[in-house]
Amino acid sequence: MTEPTNPSPIHRPRRLRRSPAIRQAVQDTLIPVGGLVYPLFVADLGQPKPVASMPGVSQLPVDTAIQTIKDLSRDGLKQFILFGVTPGSKKDAQGSYAADPDAPANRVLQAVRDAGLDVVMHADLCFCEYTDHGHCGVLHDDAKQGGAVVDNDATLINLGKTAAAQASFGADVIAPSGMIDGMVGAIRGALDNAGHPKAAILSYAIKYASSFYGPFRDAGEGGMAFGDRRGYQMDFRRSREWRTELRADLEQGADMVMVKPAMAYLDIIRGVRDNCEVPVAAYHVSGEYAMLHAAAEKGWLDLKETALESTYAIRRAGADLIVTYFAPQLLKWLS
Repeated sequence: MTEPTNPSPIHRPRRLRRSPAIRQAVQDTLIPVGGLVYPLFVADLGQPKPVASMPGVSQLPVDTAIQTIKDLSRDGLKQFILFGVTPGSKKDAQGSYAADPDAPANRVLQAVRDAGLDVVMHADLCFCEYTDHGHCGVLHDDAKQGGAVVDNDATLINLGKTAAAQASFGADVIAPSGMIDGMVGAIRGALDNAGHPKAAILSYAIKYASSFYGPFRDAGEGGMAFGDRRGYQMDFRRSREWRTELRADLEQGADMVMVKPAMAYLDIIRGVRDNCEVPVAAYHVSGEYAMLHAAAEKGWLDLKETALESTYAIRRAGADLIVTYFAPQLLKWLS
């Protein structure tokens, strides 16, 4: 009688990798389509205007944006976040056009609500696309800091007014992205006082001053006339600062929190996920999207496989919601 041999531990994991069906059966990371959020750039245009640095992405006329939301919602995509593209003639020092009912993003919000679509509409709340200087709030001169800087308290007042306007147009979720101190508390108070207690706040609580935003500035036409945003967005060389930002926004009433960017910040996503109970979103940003497309166009990478792998990594790190320009493709690839 032959003695049984002990199984080699080297081969044990491979038994669960040997076929697509087995690999599918034992996967422990799933990407729910309901957790995908699709960014849309809305402008006063007669026809879509492609964004050269973001293949497949265009600035959309209001009617096209509305039809896109209708079509994708029928296919199962249920979350959208709107960014307004503002002509120079509508920009001013305060970004006041952001609250105007004629602003393209606000017209889309109103039309989606009037149509009764079963979708979640997020309204990005920042002034960089609406100010003539391209910064995220009202400016004031500060000789000690070498010139004009964002006036935090004056910007909070404008954030509250604009959030209330966005909610009145039909936003389910207000998503402040300017990294202005106290923004969540100011917005929550303004929403409640204006009769919009049901509007949720998805705070860009952990947003880094990143070079990966370049293509977004092409799409949103929100580049800066001078300076940069490193005085109010986070320094990527600091690995623990997110704790302070997260705690402040949760204490002020954030319903959800965002980490931005995503691919280069998976460690931050995991840290945030492990340190709060609210839903965590991650923004797979324009530069991350563009570089995958650029490599794929060169034939260096497979676009579908690398996009899927990247999205699974973001999900595996702990993101509940993923804001991504790949959302329409993922809708098909994950089905």
